[in-house]
Amino acid sequence: MTERLILGQTLAFGGDPFAEGPEVVTHERRGGVLVREGRIAAVGPAEGLRARHPEARVTDHGAALILPGFVDAHAHYPQTAIIASWGKRLIDWLNTYTFPEEARFADPAYASEIAGRYLDLLLANGTTTVASYCTIHPESVDAFFEAARVRGMRALAGKTCMDRDTAPAFLRDSAQSAYDDSRALLSRWHGVDRLSCIITPRFSPTSTPAQLAALGALWAEHPDCLMQTHLSEQTDEIAWVKSLYPEARDYLDTYEAHGLLGPNGLYGHAIHLDPREIDRLAEVGAALVHCPTSNTFIGSGLFDMGLRARLRVGLATDTGGGSSFSMLRTMAAAYEIAQLRGIALHPSELLWLATGASAEALRLGDRIGRLASGHEADLVVLDLASTPAIAQRAARAGDIWEAVFPTIMMGDDRAVVQTYVAGRPVRG
Repeated sequence: MTERLILGQTLAFGGDPFAEGPEVVTHERRGGVLVREGRIAAVGPAEGLRARHPEARVTDHGAALILPGFVDAHAHYPQTAIIASWGKRLIDWLNTYTFPEEARFADPAYASEIAGRYLDLLLANGTTTVASYCTIHPESVDAFFEAARVRGMRALAGKTCMDRDTAPAFLRDSAQSAYDDSRALLSRWHGVDRLSCIITPRFSPTSTPAQLAALGALWAEHPDCLMQTHLSEQTDEIAWVKSLYPEARDYLDTYEAHGLLGPNGLYGHAIHLDPREIDRLAEVGAALVHCPTSNTFIGSGLFDMGLRARLRVGLATDTGGGSSFSMLRTMAAAYEIAQLRGIALHPSELLWLATGASAEALRLGDRIGRLASGHEADLVVLDLASTPAIAQRAARAGDIWEAVFPTIMMGDDRAVVQTYVAGRPVRG
């Protein structure tokens, strides 16, 4: 049995630093991760691991920091080619950039090209798991899962469903085809290798009540699946929802009334929530996904990280509405937004958001997101002195948190020394 011993500094999270403080994290200045058959077999001081496993193949990353691979809990891979498109708020941005680009995914060859490009960009940035929206075309889901399967990645995705005339005619399905296509994709892909299907209504403004009800029925038939959608991203969006669903108590009620509120629900953005919405999300045990670079780039607002006291919260790039494929840049934006809300997030909390917290939002906390025995060996190795500016600041660090924080705030793909997927080096 071949074993790989990966050496460097390590940070092993024994729990949630939001609840238990940074003391719950174990730092080894000279640590190691033992990998066996794609899983983490042991984590600890390097000297002891080498002594106990003398036959293991050793990869020594020196002073670089070994972390769990980053987990991006909300993204739109079809928007890869239009990332950083100028100057629109949400509804205009969708009509001007997103919908015309998504129409191209009716072509399986184009979908395959972008899926491969997107996943390679993630791996270059140390992201090893992603939950993505696709397009209305089942072929876009097939292309994404095929590309992820070739790379051995853990990936989650779903056919994005839109049947209302608020979406362009060339990107509309129907209530029945949304149900039928999503059900067929579940049968074809869910649970294959490291892949999971997610039931995916884009958001209430682009779905009729009939389509939301059809997808709610499908979710009731497959309650182990996740369901992802958007919620309360912008104030003008909320007003739009109210005009389309005048009988609803609030935005969340448009989902709740159609069977799309539950413990396996993922609600992206969730910036402008009413008290009732917060209470109901907490009561059912749903998860929110914070998309900080998107929220600032499109001018949506400032997410309240204080909601972590009541709800699971994951972190996400929301590419291409988000302005970066990097979870380091996303952590930096999360820090800045929290500062504007009066919360100073500790480096341990930022790293947890991008790893264990996002894994827990995706109901995968028992498999990914931590350096722990039995977890899948998805890893990222970071150079904590990747640029002169970062190096000069890190040189003054008094502890690991002062050393890693400059990389969180100023790092990019140059900081990624190596990415491992199931213990296999794939970048670096």
